[in-house]
Amino acid sequence: MFKLRSTILKDIRILTRDKLGLVFMFVMPIVLAVVITAVQNSTFEMLNTNTIPMLICNRDTGDAGKQMQTAITKVGMFDLRQVTPDVTDKEIADRMHSKDAVIAIIIPADFTQKLKSSADQIAKKALKNFGVPSDSLVITDSSSIQPITLLYHPVLQESFRHSIQGALKSSLQMVQNKEVLKSLYFSLNESALPDSLENDLMNNQIAINEIPISRDGSRNIPNASQHNVPAWTVFAMFFIVISLGGSVVREKLNGSFVRLKTLPTNYLVSLISKQLTYLFVTVVQAAVVFSIGIWLFPSMGLPKLNLPADITGVVIVTLICGWCAVSYAIMVGVFAKTQEQANGIGAVSIVLMAAVGGLLVPGFAMPESFQFVMKLSPLHWCLEAYYGLFLEGGKLKDVVLNILPLLGITFVIQLITLYGLKRKNLI
Repeated sequence: MFKLRSTILKDIRILTRDKLGLVFMFVMPIVLAVVITAVQNSTFEMLNTNTIPMLICNRDTGDAGKQMQTAITKVGMFDLRQVTPDVTDKEIADRMHSKDAVIAIIIPADFTQKLKSSADQIAKKALKNFGVPSDSLVITDSSSIQPITLLYHPVLQESFRHSIQGALKSSLQMVQNKEVLKSLYFSLNESALPDSLENDLMNNQIAINEIPISRDGSRNIPNASQHNVPAWTVFAMFFIVISLGGSVVREKLNGSFVRLKTLPTNYLVSLISKQLTYLFVTVVQAAVVFSIGIWLFPSMGLPKLNLPADITGVVIVTLICGWCAVSYAIMVGVFAKTQEQANGIGAVSIVLMAAVGGLLVPGFAMPESFQFVMKLSPLHWCLEAYYGLFLEGGKLKDVVLNILPLLGITFVIQLITLYGLKRKNLI
């Protein structure tokens, strides 16, 4: 125990000598958490508020074009900017290139005419199915109807485009359904659809009650902080490989291993010392980032990080994640021949494991071929354990199936490290 304590004190002194590296360990995760959370929070706000700039060019002179414009406005996610009908598609594109807007809608000149024609055809088919004569309906060919044009800036990501397309299709469907109802009503009553009935049919829509699933029964909607703070805390834990891996390489190069073999101790004590010392550093890292999320984020206009009810579970998950990160860093240091190799291999491998582990792209969005590779990344299991606590409101028992694979990976890393030490005749 005395040898272990002395070795720990030695590692602490070595760690504190590198002031720049020490600052990097704690500043980097804070910067990552703040920047990524701010970026993603702005994305959430853009989707949930009326902030997406949209140019709209209504070349239709009928009612359907106006109704379409009104329906788009009611969606609530667009900042509509009117463009005169005589503006060309190229001029609209030029305005988009100047970042006046990232999307534009062009309603064709014959939109009302063709939409009514299409609605009449649908009404006629419906009446025929009901066995109602439909001779009063005037049917014209609508096969040549021009589609509504959606122009978008290439900088707009695919996920945004899908959201926008969904909103526009919903608006278009509303306008089309209104025309179908008008046609059906006229064919049955030979009179126009009353405004009161039209409003009742179109406005009394069933609401969607969004409820996030949770294990504790809470209905708190996860925010950008809940997603990003745990994720980038895990990333920072593993990025400790740059400092710890380099430290192991330096000890190999300066002969510390050889000196230890001549002393009444062995390098295993030194390894345990390094693991305990840097494990403490990872826990402090997590505590600092979580504290920033709780107390500093609200003052910066970012959503507050809400800690799970099971604080014990958070502590245990943090310890296991930190232990895995430290074990990986030592393994890299044992097999690297130079400090540059340790830094390069460590940094690149952590980024790759983060990419396939779900930190950059959600795991459920990954192709099936990546699912097996994803499960080999320790960062994936760390992230899943944290998300089970922070997002799902779970307790420690609910994330055991994430902790066990992480412990298994850590055990394998430890065995590989011991093998490397024996192969190099360092222990």
